[in-house]
Amino acid sequence: MGIKILWDQQAPPGLEVPVSRLISMLLCREVEIIEYPLLADGYDRNRDQYDAAKILDRLQNTFIRRYGIADPLLLVTSRDLFVQNCDFVFGLARKAAGAAVVSTARLDNTYYNRAANDDDLIDRTAKEGAHEIGHLLGLDHCTDRECIMFRPATLDELDRKKKQFCTACRQALGVRPE
Repeated sequence: MGIKILWDQQAPPGLEVPVSRLISMLLCREVEIIEYPLLADGYDRNRDQYDAAKILDRLQNTFIRRYGIADPLLLVTSRDLFVQNCDFVFGLARKAAGAAVVSTARLDNTYYNRAANDDDLIDRTAKEGAHEIGHLLGLDHCTDRECIMFRPATLDELDRKKKQFCTACRQALGVRPE
């Protein structure tokens, strides 16, 4: 089973290959980048954000059902995301649909008035992407603060995570030990 990554046309360009390679390495699975124009649903004008659940609805209806995609599908977008009762999310997965979305909006240093750094953005996008795909593959959140499956509430917590799964999560995924 491979992984499909759909890179939104508004997402930062030039990061597709390094992010895909890191996700492939972390999950020990082939990754295919898909190019397809996507109309993002769920814009909330009052929040100036997109409802991540509605984006997943679109992915499920447009890609999963219409094209019969069986592999986990990850959308990378630059649109700032939220879910109900939450100010923002870095990403969201819907295991039943086989789809996940990750936003680079709050993963980018410039959001926090820090100097732009593509290496930071690649690292964060790959970790968050692997985290959401981990959910699609059956993993829950992990209490190990360094594990990919730890749920970060802040950018600093995301940065503290290592680019690896803990032993228990690796075993649950069937990924060989490091």
